[in-house]
Parts: sequence; structure tokens; C-alpha cells
Amino acid sequence: MSALGLSLIAFACIFGATLLGAYLRTVLPMHHLSTETKETVRLSMGVIGTMAALVLGLLIASAKTSYDAKANQIRQLTVNIIVIDQLFTQYGPETYPLRELLRGGVAALADKIWSERDLATATKTAFAMSAEAEGFLRRVEALNPQTETQRGLKARIITAITDLAQTRLLLYAQADNSIPLPFLVLLIFWLAIIFASFSLFVAPNPVVIASFLVCAISASGALFLIFELVTPFSGLMPISDAPLRHALAPL
Repeated sequence: MSALGLSLIAFACIFGATLLGAYLRTVLPMHHLSTETKETVRLSMGVIGTMAALVLGLLIASAKTSYDAKANQIRQLTVNIIVIDQLFTQYGPETYPLRELLRGGVAALADKIWSERDLATATKTAFAMSAEAEGFLRRVEALNPQTETQRGLKARIITAITDLAQTRLLLYAQADNSIPLPFLVLLIFWLAIIFASFSLFVAPNPVVIASFLVCAISASGALFLIFELVTPFSGLMPISDAPLRHALAPL
């Protein structure tokens, strides 16, 4: 499910609990809404609110760390590709066909990264070398250095290609970074009962309802931000593929 769909479900649960609290206020006997009861509920909700705030903060920090890690891996892929192309240039004009293959492979690599967003899909394709990649690697290994400099450059090219492959596989290995469903359900439940307790002891009026609505939107918006950060190759805040696609200038 998309980040927007999940956040809308969270909003419905949170604001629905608020309306439920307002309804219970009208049907419960007055002695259930005494000052002592209100104070007890307030203290209990304070504990739950603290836990919810800590968990929400940790989730946002974790999601942002994961997002930044994937962005850094994309930058590392871009750097590795530029380094390989420069090494080919230093090697000599006989690597011109390999440089052309490298440029074609960059577009294919970007298409795969931004289309395979989950671990199940990635496992079927990303961890198996394509025929084009195997052909490219065989042609690199078939290079016949004529000088000591070329022999050193060939070794560096193979090392750079290995580093590129490792970074790519690491990116896919971290694809399954979603929030566990029980964890998410518990957090939404905490937020729902907190909002229900708010409306239980306050007489509803337009200002109160508007305040609850804004708070519910804010809470579900925080969850939306988390969902977006854990899916960095889709949604409203995707990592840009432009630097990777345009890493190499046309020959």
C-alpha cells in the first residue's frame, strides 16, 4: 500500500477515536467523568503519550537514516561509474567500445533501481548478473595490456567494477526496510486512545473539533513522512536519478 493510503488509514483511526471519545462523553454517567477520573486518565495518557512520542521520533530518525544511506549508495554508484570511464580513457582508444557499453549500462542500471522497489522483486533480478553485464566483464578481462601502465589500469578497472557491483548489491540487500505491521498498529492504537481521551472530557464545539482535526492531520502527516522515507525510489520524495543517468557525458 502507498504511503498516502497508509497515512489516510491512520488519520481515520485517530480522528475516528476522537469522535468516539466525544460520543462516549454524551452517554456515560456523570460520575464516570469526575475530576478524579479525569486526573487518572490524564496521568495514564501522559505515560502513553511519552512512549508514542519516543517511538515516533525514533521511527523518523531511523527512516531518515535509511533514506540518507540509500542516497549515499546512489552517489557512490555514480562515482564508481565516472572512475571506470576515466580509467578506460587513460587505458587507450581500444576501450572506446567498452565506454559505449558502459553508457548504455548506466541507463539500464537506473531503470532497475527505480523500478525494483522491494526485496522479493530485487532478489529475482538484481542478484543475478545480466547477459549484458557478463559480456561487458568478459570484454574487460579480455583486454591485452601492452605496457606496465596498462596492466595497472586494467587491475584498477576490475577493482572499480567490483566495487560498483558490491555497492549495487548492498543497495538491493537493504530494499526490505519497511515498518513491521504490528509495530505500526500499536503506534496508531496509542495515538488513537490519546486523542479519544482528549475528547472524552471536553465539550465539543467548532474550535475544539478543528483543533482535534489539525492534530490528527499532523500525527498522520508524521506517519506519512516515515512511509515516504522508507520508500526512497517512489512516492512524493524519491531520490533523484538524474545524477546517475547523466554521470557520463556523451562520447
